[in-house]
Amino acid sequence: MTPAALGALLALLPLALMLQSPGSQHGGWTPEPSEPALHRLSHYLLAHYQKGTRPVQDWRTTTNVAIDLMVYAILSVDEKNQVLTTYIWYRQHWTDEFLRWDPTRFDNLTQISLPMESIWVPDILINEFVDVGKAPHVPYVYVSHHGEVQNLKPIQVMTACSLDIYNFPFDVQNCSLTFTSWLHHIRDINLSLWRQPELVKFDRSVFMNQGEWELLYVLTQFQEFSVKSSDYYAEMKFYVVIRRRPLFYTVSLLLPSIFLMVMDIVGFYLPPNSGERVSFKITLLLGYSVFLIIVSDTLPATAVGTPLIGIYFVVCMALLVISLTETILIVRLVHKQDLQPHVPEWVKHLLLERATILLCIRDKKKLSPSRTQSSDISRQAESNDSTAKLTPYGSEDPRESGAVGGTRPALAIAGRAEGSAVLQGVLRETTAIRQFLEKREEFRNVAHEWLQVGYVLDVLLFRAYLAVVLAYSITLGILWSTLSTLVLQILTNCCAQQFYSKLGKTLCQAVAKLGCQRDWFCEHLVLGETRGVMTATTATETFS
Repeated sequence: MTPAALGALLALLPLALMLQSPGSQHGGWTPEPSEPALHRLSHYLLAHYQKGTRPVQDWRTTTNVAIDLMVYAILSVDEKNQVLTTYIWYRQHWTDEFLRWDPTRFDNLTQISLPMESIWVPDILINEFVDVGKAPHVPYVYVSHHGEVQNLKPIQVMTACSLDIYNFPFDVQNCSLTFTSWLHHIRDINLSLWRQPELVKFDRSVFMNQGEWELLYVLTQFQEFSVKSSDYYAEMKFYVVIRRRPLFYTVSLLLPSIFLMVMDIVGFYLPPNSGERVSFKITLLLGYSVFLIIVSDTLPATAVGTPLIGIYFVVCMALLVISLTETILIVRLVHKQDLQPHVPEWVKHLLLERATILLCIRDKKKLSPSRTQSSDISRQAESNDSTAKLTPYGSEDPRESGAVGGTRPALAIAGRAEGSAVLQGVLRETTAIRQFLEKREEFRNVAHEWLQVGYVLDVLLFRAYLAVVLAYSITLGILWSTLSTLVLQILTNCCAQQFYSKLGKTLCQAVAKLGCQRDWFCEHLVLGETRGVMTATTATETFS
């Protein structure tokens, strides 16, 4: 053999060895030993992969997608547009039968990251999506050698939510995130929960707990639904229950309003017969109006209903108006009494006798001011009356008058005509003064009576107003403190009732298959004799 022929045979020897080696399952391609294991495995898996079809060998096999959810942050709650914006960590897991390999052939490699665009991904969407949020793009998924695919990604979710703001700022919101396959029915894609419901419910490991909203828990519920009674679809609901932190709104909204109402109550201690109370009340009313204008932008605005705090502000404004009206009424009673008649007897009996006992007004000096001026005026009137009865010479004894006339007859006769005219004038002036004083005393008595009525009526209306304010404040406190707890209990009970109802049907069917006493078991289960989720879960596993 010539050297040229021998060289040709040696050159063809590696090619012959390559052709004799076993071919690959994906088209007969054999990886080169010098190529890295990740490259060889990636070419091995994706060389002839069909990402447009569901990855099962038998089309009757259902692809089970396990999903999980962790709330990272509550970004915003738009009460007007009924939109909740959250940032979540979403995880889903399924089995791809075409992405399996033997780790011994690829340097014991058991897990690899592959581009998401190169493999089949389930069409799991959120039904409540209203807008595409800003979220980082994660282009890869993890694949294990058993064909298990893990898709982990953060999502900024903008979802529609029915927000109830009646208890603002002590409100609790329950918003649902419904994950379902948009196209595949339950025979093709079924959904399940990655972790136990208890672990999902109280998981706050990644939640940013420094914002306005506090995450209470996340409830889960699986259910099947159908469209026009045709095919059934699987969906997994996550109920995100959040509660607002009310400290900011309490300091900026409630406390100023409470301070203004307290000042309105203190204003009743101003004297009712002074006009300063009216100006003080008007100033408070104007100040409260300015306060409402300032805080109007802080209150949530919806077309569905009015929050309880809005009703609180309106009622406080109405109470201020009522307080001002009461003050005007009292001032009207204690002023301008010259044009008023005497107090009716039934008013005296009702207010000055019965009401004083009811209101425990035991200090009668408040109702009976000093009569010193009246006594002085009476004594002055009596003195004037005595003066009016004097004779022209200032003597009350006729005999003295006669004696004087006898000694000086000429002087008396000469001045009789002039003295008679002066005496008549003095008598008329004295009578007019006495009538004036009597009328003024009568006016003072009327004014005193109306002042007594105004004082008693002011105390009565003040205590009634104080009772209304206290009752209203206690009612609001009870509503705000109990409604939040009641909402939480209703949410928990409703979710538990739905869970136990579906679980009861499953257990009843299992008992019926085993031929047990189905009626007794189902009756006690539906009535709520099952005491816990773990008990029911254990029973389900036992029957299955």
